[in-house]
Amino acid sequence: MPFAGAIFDWDGVVVNSSKIHEESWEILARENNLPLPPEHFALGFGKRNQVIIPEILQWTEDSPTIERWSSRKECIYRSIASKKGIPIVPGIKALLLNLKEKRIPCVVGTSTVRNNVLLAFKQHNLEAFFCGIVSSEDVTRGKPDPEVFHKAARVMQQKPGNCVVFEDSLHGLQAARSGGMKAVGITTTNSKDSLLEAGAEIVVDEMRELDEDRLSKLFQ
Repeated sequence: MPFAGAIFDWDGVVVNSSKIHEESWEILARENNLPLPPEHFALGFGKRNQVIIPEILQWTEDSPTIERWSSRKECIYRSIASKKGIPIVPGIKALLLNLKEKRIPCVVGTSTVRNNVLLAFKQHNLEAFFCGIVSSEDVTRGKPDPEVFHKAARVMQQKPGNCVVFEDSLHGLQAARSGGMKAVGITTTNSKDSLLEAGAEIVVDEMRELDEDRLSKLFQ
């Protein structure tokens, strides 16, 4: 099967947004006088807010409150990101340009909300590189369930087995492999060993290490 589609996780893969997300959770916790365990960010990385708030932070199981706090957290994120700017991962534009030149379609498949992605699209002129976004609003089951990646493959009209997923989270890599896709790990968040253990077939420190030729060899 040839390499025919690329699916990019967002936070930690296209943008270096972890500090803004951490600050957003801290502000939300202060606003509502809620505890914030020091390990919460690592435990929740790659998961939807609808899982983080009740299961990891254990703030509430009330659905309307979960949705209200989730929405508020993302509003805080975009406010900070609009003022400070969202840094992108080094080398990502070069990889996206290479894939575009080779006519490999690219889609975002992420646990974050659509408006966060659109903000970075605007800041860094990224929209032309992607043919679609599958975000947290589009799925009912978060990673490690492969739903988000299967939907991303359908956006490109490609079979999962023809796609490569780019991930920095362990849950995301597990989702890619259980979904029948090739998986590339990026060490922005986790160690090389942990990414390999989670299912990555290639692990890189920087996106500039990748191009269409190297990715195509995963299918040989």
